[in-house]
Amino acid sequence: MREDIHTTGVPVLCASCEARHRGICGALNSEQLAALAKSTKRHKAEAGKELVGDSRSVERFSNVLSGVVKLTKTLSDGRQQIVGLQFAPDFLGRPFQSESTLTAEAATDVELCSFPRQTLERMMKEQPNLEHRLLEQKLRELDQARDWMVALGRKTAAEKIASFLLMIARNIDPAVSLEGRGAAFDLPLSRAEIADFLGLTVETVSRQITRLRGEKIIRVENNRHVIIDDMSRLAARAGD
Repeated sequence: MREDIHTTGVPVLCASCEARHRGICGALNSEQLAALAKSTKRHKAEAGKELVGDSRSVERFSNVLSGVVKLTKTLSDGRQQIVGLQFAPDFLGRPFQSESTLTAEAATDVELCSFPRQTLERMMKEQPNLEHRLLEQKLRELDQARDWMVALGRKTAAEKIASFLLMIARNIDPAVSLEGRGAAFDLPLSRAEIADFLGLTVETVSRQITRLRGEKIIRVENNRHVIIDDMSRLAARAGD
């Protein structure tokens, strides 16, 4: 029986990793994965833990394996703005940049697979497919950021909340886009953080969530667990 070149020799650490299949590591063959795994560290971080500090030296990059990472930008007077969220199998970091321009914090409990910055940058030069895969992911993030600018600048408060819930659902489980598929997840941000992210007041966020519950578009348990039975209804409310 002929051996599968895509699985033979793959490190145990990488065998069932989503970043290998859907993330940047999907561009590497088994030998390259084995080389990267020699300096790879898989670890967990509790919600609230800072993963990358603003204006600090970057020594390691990471693949997000599970959980949600919150990205914030800090102004000179100390004020902060949430500028993005990252999900599995997103890439945390910016290659060829030795100093971070954002703060990355675990919004929920997260699991990361980290590797030295210099190792990855060297492999990118040696393996064009890896650089191409990373470029694709960053361009996808840019497209999402532009879509979010539209949501923040043009959508109503109700549409913003629906868009936020839709974004969380689609990123936590990519299969929810299938017709008739539902979703369930814990909100990765507090009501105050959602308000900050969407440019709304906390009262408005609570009011719009209550309205979606009243219309039976969503169900909420224990204040943070959201259940969506029909994604199409939520998408319609988001203006998608």
